[in-house]
Amino acid sequence: MHFLTLIAVRSLNYSSRSSISAISCIKFIESHGTYRYSSGVFKHKSVSGSGVSETLINKPSEAFDSIDFNQKTVEETISSYGNDWKRAVEFFDWVESDGRFRHNTSTYNRMIDVLGKFFEFDLAWGLINRMRRSGVGCSPDHTTFRIMFKRYLAAHMVQEAIDAYNTRMEIFGLKDETSFLNLIDALCDHKHVIEAEELCKGKGSFFANSTKLHNMLLHGWMKMGWWSKCREFWKEMDENSVCCDVHSYSIYMDIMCKCDKPWKAVKLYKEMKKKGIQLDVVAYNTVIHAIGLSEGVDESVRLYREMIEFGCKPNVGTYNTLLKLFCDAGRVRHAYSLLNQMREKGCPPDVITYHNFFRSLNKPKEILKLFDRMVESGVRPRMDTYVMLIRKFGRWGFLRPVFIIWKKMEEHGCSPSEFAYNALIDALVQKGMIDMARKYEEEMLARGLSAKPRKELSTKPESNESDDVCG
Repeated sequence: MHFLTLIAVRSLNYSSRSSISAISCIKFIESHGTYRYSSGVFKHKSVSGSGVSETLINKPSEAFDSIDFNQKTVEETISSYGNDWKRAVEFFDWVESDGRFRHNTSTYNRMIDVLGKFFEFDLAWGLINRMRRSGVGCSPDHTTFRIMFKRYLAAHMVQEAIDAYNTRMEIFGLKDETSFLNLIDALCDHKHVIEAEELCKGKGSFFANSTKLHNMLLHGWMKMGWWSKCREFWKEMDENSVCCDVHSYSIYMDIMCKCDKPWKAVKLYKEMKKKGIQLDVVAYNTVIHAIGLSEGVDESVRLYREMIEFGCKPNVGTYNTLLKLFCDAGRVRHAYSLLNQMREKGCPPDVITYHNFFRSLNKPKEILKLFDRMVESGVRPRMDTYVMLIRKFGRWGFLRPVFIIWKKMEEHGCSPSEFAYNALIDALVQKGMIDMARKYEEEMLARGLSAKPRKELSTKPESNESDDVCG
């Protein structure tokens, strides 16, 4: 399929309908003359003579005069190839050479992120150098190197990330406090907290006085699940007179919840109030979760009302927390009632809202109906949405809904990740459909994705897998 057709599919506003083919999308553009996605992402100028659909399909080179590429369209198309880096590069070069689009730092960063996901770091550095040479208004920035840190550390290439900070950033004039914080944040986020702590201690007084760095390390220990180290580090922060802020407390309250001590999180909440620390929405969301686990969802609702009385406006995370507590308590009817109120309260549901329902519901028809409602409301599924549902239906042994979700994923212009392929193959193997499973395995391997080792398919394990589960 030609890129122009694919762009048409990817530029479709999800609120228009739940699924759409490339041809029907083109006809939609043709009939409307101008089609806008969000605030004018995809624009079509009227064309006299032959229709746009015929031009796009049969004479794509003549469609350039009828299409304005802009940044958001290009970025979203690159992201849609997030599981097919070669295709992403092909599009990136094509839209510049044939589409006459001038790349900027943001589109370069999007492409660099895709390359880093597949460990194509030499190509990523090549793009960074190409960006620097491209002229005014386009140069690597802190986001560029934050992406490189993140992708190196997702691949557990710790020294390469540190070297990028020490040497490469000097060349670009970006070796500063912001870059150091980005490096530490990436190290902690990918469970390399020991190395992060060593780097921080090398900063002397800057580290000793930095609440932000201590918060990053505390969050890193939490991600590793080292609860005793979390308690030890929290105690050290107190002994060293580190000024704990609302973010410090939010992280440690979350730690208490994760290590099955939610009542201690509630105790910390009371300590914050006693110290006069003003809670923000993140802190309230954490306490609402904690009190729901320790005292029940009705107490969470009481605290939700309290936060409103104190002038703290709930966000979508607040409602998602309450929804999850209702679903976990088996009170799905109350969860649906809250879902119906969210838009009225100025917090439209997001994909996490629907994930809470998908995890709790146990009827395929109800899940598929809710999935369609999600898409029709304008909420775009993420790759982990598709993976979650394929795995769930696969575990239940229902292949029909598995393929319904797979088809919707393709219709929505999403390139399947290795986790989506592996979930589908697992479902097929479970049902004894070995030949079809092998076909999909060959397809994913041809695209450079790693297959799980399966004795049924005589698959050997692949190396160099990252911990970046869904992109």
